[in-house]
Amino acid sequence: MNLAKLFRLLSRLPLSMLHLIGGWVGRVFWLLSAAFRDEVRRNLGRALGHEPSRQQLLRVAEETGRQMLELPWVWLRPQEEVLSRIVQVEGGELLAQARQDGASVLLLTPHLGCFEMCAQYCSTHGPITVLFRPPRKASLAPIMEAGRARGNVQVAPADVSGVRRLVKALRSGEMVGMLPDQAPKQGEGVWAPFFGKPAWTMTLAARLSEVKGVRVIMIWAERLPRGRGYALHLSEPVAPIEGDLEARCVAVNREIEQLIMRCPEQYLWGYKRYKRPSGVPEPGAEAE
Repeated sequence: MNLAKLFRLLSRLPLSMLHLIGGWVGRVFWLLSAAFRDEVRRNLGRALGHEPSRQQLLRVAEETGRQMLELPWVWLRPQEEVLSRIVQVEGGELLAQARQDGASVLLLTPHLGCFEMCAQYCSTHGPITVLFRPPRKASLAPIMEAGRARGNVQVAPADVSGVRRLVKALRSGEMVGMLPDQAPKQGEGVWAPFFGKPAWTMTLAARLSEVKGVRVIMIWAERLPRGRGYALHLSEPVAPIEGDLEARCVAVNREIEQLIMRCPEQYLWGYKRYKRPSGVPEPGAEAE
């Protein structure tokens, strides 16, 4: 059975069952993959400032499994059904006010909780454009793109033409959503601290925050226990995102850290956030 067929099969299961199975899948993956265990332990420990407990590590593994198994349901179930599982919204008035004022909005969400829910919710307030980076498994690309591009959600490719579409959307008073904690390619990032260690950080979010009149809103979707659904959290940046490009990248990482520490067990700690892309010099090498 290929992945596309497996996704369609999984999407027929109730969300509560997928989260239950996902928790066990995460635990099994934790036991089988030493590389995953090392990455999670190292990254989570850096954020916490101390060695994480076994219970904390297993919670991360379980939430990682749930994040994987909820994707088929989020992408392939009807949009109305998906939106119905958002049972709580904190800070929704920020987005409503921005739309009422006719302001463009840059929505930033890290790989925290069910980040796929964020654009779907925001689309109920008007058109939103999100970046689309094809998955490694080509067979999943049509499912992913169709699952995201529904209703008022439009997808833009992760290339120069896609960036132009994002800028155009913001200048037209629309919304743009993106994951600013992805490790970019050479020429698309700068070194900026992330939980005290230099991380190759994308500049796109910082550049978009410079568009005249844009309002930056942080957003993430908390996965509630026992498949009860999701609680969305929207907030303004704790501190202004301002200054030159590098200062803005530092500020964006700082805001991401603030969100992650609200629910660290639901962050994707297994993601190689500190990897150095080919051709990128070591941190500080450019200044030497």
